[in-house]
Amino acid sequence: MPQSLSRVLVHLVFSTKNREPFITPAHRDRVFEYLGGTLAALDCPPVRVGGMPDHVHLLFVLAKTLPVSKVVEEVKKDSSKWAKQHVGPDFYWQSGYGAFSVSPSSADAVRAYIECQEEHHRTRSYPDELRGLLLRHDLEWDERYVWD
Repeated sequence: MPQSLSRVLVHLVFSTKNREPFITPAHRDRVFEYLGGTLAALDCPPVRVGGMPDHVHLLFVLAKTLPVSKVVEEVKKDSSKWAKQHVGPDFYWQSGYGAFSVSPSSADAVRAYIECQEEHHRTRSYPDELRGLLLRHDLEWDERYVWD
């Protein structure tokens, strides 16, 4: 095949450092827009970006030339610099992340899940949410290192 073709959907989840509620309603839309713009600049078209004051969810198409780890590194680095100027000087992301593959048939459900974060988190904490995602995707983890 002379052409390289790829469409890999990724659901990326990470929190603010120590799950501090930095992403207030006053900053939320701008933070999400900035994250989406950063993804787009990496040739990773965003499908949906959302979250809560202490964490974000990014559903995007992975660029065929980048590994997930590089996308995460660039998104966090660029958005952290921006957030220190526009949200607050103490803004930091956690060092870790969760990245999950999404089949095209499940993309609408994941998009809806991201859009309904406020409703979802009325009954479930972020740690419980992440544990559920890890279990659903059959990932093992060590509690000592997930919550930095």
